[in-house]
This record gives sequence, C-alpha cells and structure tokens, in this order.
Amino acid sequence: MSKGGRSRQRGRAWRLGATLVGLIGLGGLLASCSSSSSAAASGHRVLLVGTFHGVQGQYRSIQAAVDAARPGDTILIGPGIYHPEDDLQHPPTARQAALGDFGAVLVRTPDITIRGMDRNTVIISGTKPDGADACPSAASEQQLGPRGKDGKPLGRNGIVVFQANDVTIENLTVCNFLDGAGSAGNGIWWDGGSETGTIGLHGYWGSYLTATTTYYGSPTTGPAYGIFANSAAGPASWDQLYASNFDDSGMYVGACQQVCDITIRHATMEWNALGYSGTNSGGAIVIEDSVFEHNQDGFDTNTQIYSDPPPPQNGDCPDGKTSPITHTRSCWVFMHNLVAHNNDANAPIAPGGYAAAGPVGTGMTVSGGRNDTVMDNTFEDNGAWGILFVPFPDHDKPFPGVTCKGSGGTEVSGLGCVYDPENDALLDNTFSHNGYWGNPTNSDYGRITLEAGQPQNCFRGNIAPDGSAPADLETIDAVCGRISTKPHLGGDLTAQVLCDTGFGSCPANAHYPKPSAADVVLHAVPKDLPTMPNPCQGLPTNAWCRAGKPI
Repeated sequence: MSKGGRSRQRGRAWRLGATLVGLIGLGGLLASCSSSSSAAASGHRVLLVGTFHGVQGQYRSIQAAVDAARPGDTILIGPGIYHPEDDLQHPPTARQAALGDFGAVLVRTPDITIRGMDRNTVIISGTKPDGADACPSAASEQQLGPRGKDGKPLGRNGIVVFQANDVTIENLTVCNFLDGAGSAGNGIWWDGGSETGTIGLHGYWGSYLTATTTYYGSPTTGPAYGIFANSAAGPASWDQLYASNFDDSGMYVGACQQVCDITIRHATMEWNALGYSGTNSGGAIVIEDSVFEHNQDGFDTNTQIYSDPPPPQNGDCPDGKTSPITHTRSCWVFMHNLVAHNNDANAPIAPGGYAAAGPVGTGMTVSGGRNDTVMDNTFEDNGAWGILFVPFPDHDKPFPGVTCKGSGGTEVSGLGCVYDPENDALLDNTFSHNGYWGNPTNSDYGRITLEAGQPQNCFRGNIAPDGSAPADLETIDAVCGRISTKPHLGGDLTAQVLCDTGFGSCPANAHYPKPSAADVVLHAVPKDLPTMPNPCQGLPTNAWCRAGKPI
C-alpha cells in the first residue's frame, strides 16, 4: 500500500498454486524453473564468491561476479558477512534514483542465479563495513547511501534486479537497507521500473530468503520492503520467505496489472506494518501455506490511482479463463494460510501515507480490490477484525493517462477517488477469537461499499463465532457477482474503520492502539529458519560442489 508523498513507488500458499499457473496457460512456471536449472547443469558456468570450507572462490565481491556473469550462469556465495557498495561507488543519477535503478548489488544481466551456500550465514548487510556484527543496531553503524543533488541521503537497496528477466535469488539474508530520498529501503527487489506504469521485467524466482533490519531510526529512514517485485510479470514464484521489521510490508507484489502470474508459498511475515502489500496487482496470484502474524495489519491488497499504476487491483483471470482452484473467473487466491495476532501497534511506521493507515488489529484488508478469493484460511486472535472488505479512498493526483471513473473509481467529496471492493469471495474460512477489543462492529469479518450497481461480494461457509458486520452477511450476500441495488455504507463499521486507520475521527469510547514512531519495537529473526537442503543441486562440478553435493 503506497506511502503517499514519497519519491519511490509504494504499495500501502497448497500445491494447487503451481497447477493453476500451468493449467490456465499463464507462462509455464514449472517449466521455466526446470529450464533454468537444466541450463546450469548443461555447461554454463558457476562463479564462486568468498570462501567455502577453506576453498577460495574466484571473486571477493558479489558485484564482481554479477558483472562477470553471462545468461545461464550461477553465482554461489560462501558463508560470511558482505557489505556490497555498488550504489556508493556508482551513485545513481536522479532518473535512476527515481526508478530504483541502484543497489548495493545491481543486476542487469538476465537469466542468472544468485545463491548463497547457507541462508543463515550468507549475510548481505547495508551497514558500514567496519563493525564486527553482521547487522549492528547502533545509529553510527548505519549507511544511508549516496546523497542526491539536494544533499539528502538517497537511502539504499540491497539486491536490485533492474529490468532483467528470469533472475533467481536464493538462500541468503539481507539486513539494514534503509529508506531515503530515492526509491530505496528495499532488501531484495525485482524492479521493472518504479512508477512507470509499464511491465519492464518478465520472470523471477526467489526462495529461502530472509529480510530484516535491526535499526529503525525515524520514519524518513526506515526499512521499507523486505522482498519486493513491481512492474514485473511472471511466471514467478517465491518460496520459504521470512521478513520482519519493515515500515511498509514484509513482501510486496504490485504494478503488475493482470499478468502478475506468481505463486507464493511457505512465507512467514511478522512484526511489519503490513505483512503483505499488493497495489494494482492481479490475474493469477496464489498465496498459500503461509503465516501472517504479529503485524499491524496482516495482509493488505488494494487499488490506488497514482502509486504503482495502472489501477485497479483485479484478480480476474486473464483472457476470460477459469481458475481450476475456484472454478470461477477469480485467479487471485489466498488459501490455506494462518493469519493471527495482527495487533502490533509497535511495528515500524512510515511517514504518513497509506501504509501507516493499515487498521491495527486486522488480519487482512481487501481495500478496493476486485475478483479476489479468500478461502480455507484460519484467522485468529486479531483484536479488531479478522478480515475487512472496504473501499479505498485515494486523494492522490491520478497517474498520467488514468482517470478515476475510467479505472473503476468514484469521485467522492473529501475522500478523492474511491474504489469499492467488488466481486470478492470469502469462502470456508475458520475464525477464532477475533474482534476481542470489543469496539462496536469488531468481529470476524466486515464489508463496506459506497456505490450501487456493481458486482457484490459474497460470504459462504465460514465458521465465524464472533460474527460479521453487518451481522447477516452470509444471508444477504451469499452469491457473488449479483449487481447490487444499493450501497452498503457500513454505519458504525465505517466510523470504526475510519478511526482505526486514522482517516477519520474516533467515536466516543473507541479503543484502538495508535502506532507511534517513538514506540517502535524491533524483533530478532528466528534462529531456526530452514536453509536450502542442497545448494549444489543441479550444478556442474566446481571447486565447491562434487557430484551435485557440497564438498
């Protein structure tokens, strides 16, 4: 969800996922992954960085190996603490800073793999190289990046894949890459061109990745996104991700229109402002078997008129196809996930804008999204609501060539362009102990729409002991897609949501914890995150790998 008023773009998991992509013909995800591995095994080079088991690789720096790589090559990184500085050695132009075309490691070569030998001990740090710790928390150890023409630090990104197709990043940790005046603050970023409104990258893969920070400082230099993709089309997959302590979101997929074509599995997002954020993303997106826990707002997908264009967020299957998962036109599927304890008002916060407005205590928010399916998940112990389907009010200036009406919004005085949630489905989910803060309308799930004459959302088969707002949603909105004859303004629910998000004043006696930069608490990364079982698998023999196994 976008952070309004900042230079860079913002965006305020079961095995059937791969089947979806393959069956509806949206890029052949599994075939692409397989071809990448077979290319490496059939004779392409393996470039070694650092040392593994006492054997020195050819390269001392990751960037040197990246610069030497050719399509099809694999870069292996030995255990160690790395402080790459391509962005410091080659400061970006103003145009590059706006596009996000800069990083500590900058990748512009397509079809390469960057892989650590151990997820937990290959650490790429954005801090100064003189410290003994991998990710020190002292302010004096942070590196805020090169300065722009106005003298302000641009911030830093970790690994940036800029407009390079089919790049894979695996089995490593990034930390302490902080925001600034440029498009920065991102741990690992597949960037098709920030805020361009076009798709500039096709195909990307990530697995066994950790992103975090030990330093917050202030909202203007906070960590923004952990694992990030924008203006990038699939086929794509993310698997075994962990991200924490980000002031926007732990992971983000946005600005990919209806060609996102990504499956996300086995992700754990915690202690972030938003666990997941996805602005103007759609088509085939499957998020499954993942955990969104201890965030301010666990999961947020939304439509915006300016940031990460073009709008709207639309989960409709491309080319009129039908999803084999939902058996409907909805190819955006959130299923078999745990969404719990998203009550953290002490998560890092951004300076104003929309990410800071994620409703505290909410497991999931679909804000102006359409044709999205939420099925077979568990929502528990979220203090305000388990899930909300609500309009997204956007007061930003439209992206060039975009109009509010033309992108499915409605101009509303005082709110700007408002996008209603449309034709979304909440099916067969299990809710437990949500809405326990006890404000009016706090419940398992709620729905607000401001306009009539649009496809209605539907609610069926949910186990919801703490009810819905309004109370009879499974009766009045049991069928998706019917054209509504009247708006559903929400009454008390609207007042409570506006209070919790900060978009409006609070009713008397309303109680929601308010995020504050002064009260931010950061949390350590778990020590038991799984690493890739065999980082040599599929690679030709080299100094670190024999017969497909590490030496």
